[in-house]
Amino acid sequence: MEATGKKKIVVGVDDSEQSVYALQWVLDYLVAPFPADSPFKIYLVHARPTATSVLRMAGPGAADVLPTVELDLKRIGSRALEHAKGLCQSRSLREFESEMVEGDARNVLCDAADRHGADILAVGSHGYGAIKRVVLGSVSDYCAHHAKCTVMIIKKPKH
Repeated sequence: MEATGKKKIVVGVDDSEQSVYALQWVLDYLVAPFPADSPFKIYLVHARPTATSVLRMAGPGAADVLPTVELDLKRIGSRALEHAKGLCQSRSLREFESEMVEGDARNVLCDAADRHGADILAVGSHGYGAIKRVVLGSVSDYCAHHAKCTVMIIKKPKH
């Protein structure tokens, strides 16, 4: 804990409903019980993929669209962070920061947890099956095995 006594929670934020649910869960179950003075400081972290990683399967001419893809990725990230900040503000949370970091979400989130000295890294779960998990990789699984702090994987109920 830092001198202020606040526990630090890094929350992975993207434009998915799983990410929004994870943030809402953190706010509802960890922050809301302390309306006057939350014992937590929240760091909203969006991992923005590189344009080249998005276009790696593209053929000739991909370089021509790189600037457009880059701009779109920045817009998507900004929109996701603005929505997340709005959720924090709607619950009167004052102790939060947001950041967009370029890179693979697995590394970006673990690095952010280290950099901020997080007590908890909270991530949503997409609930991929075994095959999709192997092909796409699981951010939550990677974080659970590589982060140096407690990792909270928040899964949205299917009902």
